[in-house]
Amino acid sequence: MSVAARPPANLPRGVVLAGGLSSRMGEDKATVMLRGKPLIHQVIERLAPQTAGLSVNSNTSTGLSLAPTIAVIGDTVPGYVGPMAGVLSGMRHAARHLPAASHIATVPIDTPFFPLNLVARLQAALTEPSQIAVAYSAGVMHPVFALWPVALADELERWLLTDDKRRVRGFIEHHPVARVEFPMLETVEGPIDLFFNINTPADLETAERWLPLVEGIAR
Repeated sequence: MSVAARPPANLPRGVVLAGGLSSRMGEDKATVMLRGKPLIHQVIERLAPQTAGLSVNSNTSTGLSLAPTIAVIGDTVPGYVGPMAGVLSGMRHAARHLPAASHIATVPIDTPFFPLNLVARLQAALTEPSQIAVAYSAGVMHPVFALWPVALADELERWLLTDDKRRVRGFIEHHPVARVEFPMLETVEGPIDLFFNINTPADLETAERWLPLVEGIAR
């Protein structure tokens, strides 16, 4: 696959969160085909132009077929403890690259329609370096569509090792947050939430129907 040339380094590094077990889908979501293209390629092509370099958090690299510039990074905390383990891995990976990124932008593997101006709007909402910027639509938080300060890595690792529930919202709620509301996309089929995620084969059928309606929409 091809990825657009890297944008300026003042943008955050991007991390695609693909480290889950995909139990409801019944197969690895990263390699699920959507209109003839693997889901991971759909997501990367939307995120790459918004960031200063990409990595994919995955605990298996089988069949991903990624560009050589895209690193595959596993969880640094073992045991499939949830998406925040992928956030931590992304932070650690970003900290090893120069120029150092102050934030990482995360998106999940199962949401192929997220806005093409996602990162720009999250960045614009920050008013202090310690904030986490989080996407919302119709008043609902989408906690893994977020901009995370890399400086939180040590705190996040301690939290992952000690918190019983490891809920993404639980970590976010203990930090200053910039809330960014994104509009629904009005289509001939009615309003579509661009943060629609694919968890089941039925969701995949819906995404197949919606993809032509949302392609190229930067909202």
